[in-house]
Amino acid sequence: MSYDLAVWEGDRPVDDKTAGRVFSDLYDRYIDSDVEEPATDRIAAYVAALLERWCDLPEDEEDTSPWSTGPLLRDASGPLIYFGMRWSMAEEASAYAASVADSMGLVCFDVQEDRLRP
Repeated sequence: MSYDLAVWEGDRPVDDKTAGRVFSDLYDRYIDSDVEEPATDRIAAYVAALLERWCDLPEDEEDTSPWSTGPLLRDASGPLIYFGMRWSMAEEASAYAASVADSMGLVCFDVQEDRLRP
């Protein structure tokens, strides 16, 4: 089981309910679709920033990475990345991921709690 976050490009929704609808629409269009799209430059840069802190899962020989799947960029499509973290590291990793998203002008949505972060 993993702790999941969604990060996307766009205006920050006005509330959690609106963010949930935006996420659902983006998920249907970019993740749950037969058409694979490469990550946008901003999402790719976001993934690169996360990987500066923790290595990608395929390279994690010392079991220190929080990611539950990898390579992490494979979880991105177009302007959206939907990715999981191991529960044991979710608090630290999700806080960092949300902070990086905010610093890059991206929207971060906590899928478990249906709320915007930070």
